[in-house]
Amino acid sequence: MGEVLTTMKIMPDSPDIDLEAIKSTIESSMPEGARIQEISEEPIAFGLVAVILQFITEDGEGGSEPVEEMVQGIDGVASIEITGVGRLM
Repeated sequence: MGEVLTTMKIMPDSPDIDLEAIKSTIESSMPEGARIQEISEEPIAFGLVAVILQFITEDGEGGSEPVEEMVQGIDGVASIEITGVGRLM
C-alpha cells in the first residue's frame, strides 16, 4: 500500500485567533498513522490568515478522516477544506 499527501486549508473563526495555538495543537494531536509534512500560513483578506496543513497517510479507505475530525475539533477553527490529494511514489 502506498502513501497519500493531503493538503488542507484551515480557516480560523476570526483574524484574532492565535494561529500558533492551532498549529501547536495539530502538531501534538496528529492521529496514529498520519504525519505532518508541512504547516504554513496563507493570507486570505482583511487580516484573516488560513493555516495550510500538508500531511501524509497510508493509501486506504478513510485515510484523511481522522485528521479532518481532529482539526475540526480544535477551538478557533471555523472550517476546513481539502484542497489537494496526491499519491506519493
